[in-house]
Amino acid sequence: MSKRSYRVIEDAWIPLRDGTRLAARIWMPDGTEKDPIPAILEHLPYRRRDGTAPRDESTYPVFAEAGYAGVRVDMRGSGDSEGDVEDEYSPQEMADAVEVIEWLAAQDWCSGSVGMMGISWGGFNSLQVAALRPPALKAVISLSSTVDRYNDDIHFKNGCLLSANFYWASNMLCYSSRPPDPEIVGEDWRELWLRRLESLDYPLSTWLAHQRRDDYWRHGSICEDYDAVEAAVLIIAGWGDGYRNAPPTAATHLKAPVKAINGPWIHKYPHFAWPKPRIDFHAEAIRWWDRWLKGIKNKAEDLPAYRAYITEGIRPSTWRESDAGRWVAMENWPSPDVSSHTLHLGPDGRLSDEPGSEGRTLVASPQDCGTASGEYFTLASGADLPGDQRGDDGLSLVFETDILAEPLELLGRPRLNVKLAIDAPLGNLIVRLVDVHPDGMAQRVSLGVLNLAHRGGNAEPVPMTPGTFEEIEINLDESGHLFRVGHRIRVAISTAYWPLILPPPSHVTAQIVTGPDSRFMLPVLQTAKRADMPEPVNPDPLPKYRSLEPGETRRWVERDLSAGVTQYHILDDTGANEHPGHGMVSHEIRRESWTIKPEDPLSVTGEAHLTAKRSRGDWSTRTETRTRLTADSAFFYLEASLEAYEGETLVFEREWTDKIGRDCM
Repeated sequence: MSKRSYRVIEDAWIPLRDGTRLAARIWMPDGTEKDPIPAILEHLPYRRRDGTAPRDESTYPVFAEAGYAGVRVDMRGSGDSEGDVEDEYSPQEMADAVEVIEWLAAQDWCSGSVGMMGISWGGFNSLQVAALRPPALKAVISLSSTVDRYNDDIHFKNGCLLSANFYWASNMLCYSSRPPDPEIVGEDWRELWLRRLESLDYPLSTWLAHQRRDDYWRHGSICEDYDAVEAAVLIIAGWGDGYRNAPPTAATHLKAPVKAINGPWIHKYPHFAWPKPRIDFHAEAIRWWDRWLKGIKNKAEDLPAYRAYITEGIRPSTWRESDAGRWVAMENWPSPDVSSHTLHLGPDGRLSDEPGSEGRTLVASPQDCGTASGEYFTLASGADLPGDQRGDDGLSLVFETDILAEPLELLGRPRLNVKLAIDAPLGNLIVRLVDVHPDGMAQRVSLGVLNLAHRGGNAEPVPMTPGTFEEIEINLDESGHLFRVGHRIRVAISTAYWPLILPPPSHVTAQIVTGPDSRFMLPVLQTAKRADMPEPVNPDPLPKYRSLEPGETRRWVERDLSAGVTQYHILDDTGANEHPGHGMVSHEIRRESWTIKPEDPLSVTGEAHLTAKRSRGDWSTRTETRTRLTADSAFFYLEASLEAYEGETLVFEREWTDKIGRDCM
């Protein structure tokens, strides 16, 4: 099929019923007056003309050439759109998206069929909008997303508080403070900007006020009613990302047409993500759109239910170019080709098929166990990913198999069932499945965490009775991995995993019963066909922008042995980059640090300083946000500030403080 020519509409405006206008950038195929085409919507708060421009410019021209209008809309209150920014996935956001879909379907150039796509926020709201069933929405492609906003997002994980909750709140406060573009909105840009700044709230106050799985988190979680989704769903994620669980979960539960993919990647689109191998995402997407938006009989519905990359032999390092492994195709999911294999935690530290005799063992990890945990939200194939686990495993309770004489291939969620007691009402338990190489290097394959007060569910937490033994079950994250001959399988259990997981109010010692009552279940892949997953034709698809200042990414740990303090530092500097089309210069800087004393969970402190700069010619703006999180046994304490500058003149400043009670956390 020949490629269609297209044009880019930089300043399209979509009117909403309440009078608000949303700014859109549209890649419009030519000839639509004779041949109307479907529309592909991506609805985000990240700024279409600079924030997501590189990835948009790698994808929407390809879609336009295939006969689809790519429509990148700035959400209400973001980018150049009018209105005030709201909380993530708010009812207003959903209502706006439904209106946009209705508007697109009614345009003369549109065939009446609309798809919705996105990664992360856009992947989330694609599924959430699909559950509202706007008639024109026929298909969705959701990447790095979730079906459960409480357990599989950046805020909480099985009742444990993620440090990423703090990071994301700090990040969104900074993102939301950026001004509209005078080139698009005209002379009113300053008035619109100042109004936007006045409307901002520090989102961590809202997110931390909901520490259990209540109606706030149930809203937008499609797991509450999978049957509400009727659009065809292609759902994709990577093992290197915190959002790895959604594809197989969606494939298990959705009744709508659904296909799932898990690759080796971090939190990026899979045609330019690391580690390799990549996949030809454009071809996958166009096949999906062709089938469900154009009605082309291309057998997309006959694809395997779940395609997954099985990694092997990964050596954690500062940068991973690629991961060894193979693609497999599971015709059905769940699959009869995956069986459960039980290993027991022995009193001698062995992990074996034989249950052995009952015993008891203790674990009381120092609070700085976890400095090799990596980040939940992985944007680089380096220290964002989990590092060599030997240091953290040395601060944990470890069970290990003999050297493997046969390979063992896994696909699915490992699970630990164990009887334990703790010496406090509140405590966290962290379980890691680890691949131990012959030389001792340790790769984390899967992670499971549990706030023990949430052992009976996340809606109504119940503190433990100190000293009382209870049966506990922890599901680890989805994984696809081959343990090679000569390696060992390790299960590491700790009561801390900082800074990924923030600590409970007191230092905890756990007693774990070993032997027959301790069972670690592995999802063993018995057989699978090889999946054909072509790599992108273009190995370097992102456009190149002029770099005015170089960027820098760093992660480092400092231990003050005299003061007994550990610090974890993060620096992400994008550098200053100029868009070649409209000349906007963008520069974002994140500086974040976490501090803790190994024996004092109440010493935990998070601090972040984020900078967002925008300039063109003589026009320039800068916003500076600073945030801080501390805690005592009863409360979390929040501090935040925002400064906005036009040139070097301070035009706006504001501060927030809040005190939020700890709710079984």
